[in-house]
Amino acid sequence: MAAAVVLLRPLCRLCRVVLFLSQFYILSGGGSFSEEPSQPLPQAIKDPGPTRTFTAVPRAAESTDIPPYVMKCPSNGLCSRLPADCIDCKTNFSCVYGKPVTFDCTVKPSVTCVDPDFKSQKSFVLNMTCRFCWQLPEADYECFSSSDCRAVSCPRQRYPTNCTVRDHVHCLGNRTFPKMLYCNWTGGYKWSTALALSLEVEVKLLSRVLLFATPWTV
Repeated sequence: MAAAVVLLRPLCRLCRVVLFLSQFYILSGGGSFSEEPSQPLPQAIKDPGPTRTFTAVPRAAESTDIPPYVMKCPSNGLCSRLPADCIDCKTNFSCVYGKPVTFDCTVKPSVTCVDPDFKSQKSFVLNMTCRFCWQLPEADYECFSSSDCRAVSCPRQRYPTNCTVRDHVHCLGNRTFPKMLYCNWTGGYKWSTALALSLEVEVKLLSRVLLFATPWTV
């Protein structure tokens, strides 16, 4: 009996050692039952939302067209000599008709001019006579001729037309205005010439009538 107890003691120690080693092996990761090594889960891909498409719109090209009034504006000339279409003036209608008056003016874009000292300037003072455009003498404006003046008449016929002030003349109000003019041309002849020819024909006819109406004397 004593001999059996002595043999069991080493056996119990051996079982304790085996149990300890098996627990240590499992805790150290060697006892995983997974056939494939675990892999880290891929990170979730964030949804960027609906895709936006941007269409590139070409920028409008800057206009390089030259304003039509520039063709009438001499370059680097005196500002006070510029045509009326080349400048903007702060006019008023309180001046006295026929009297000299001055107005503050500025040149329009793309127009270059100088002062009497040949220095470039944009603002200047314009000297002119106080009067409306329709009050100008006939030599300062141009009118459309009428083609309806065909017959010589006395008194002379008149026709309505539109007149435009010449470029270098400055005045108040609209530069284009209506006007009633006398017929000056008839059938290719000036009115005065046509009237003289008509009177000459009438004199000849009258002389013939008087010639035949005079009684013959023996």
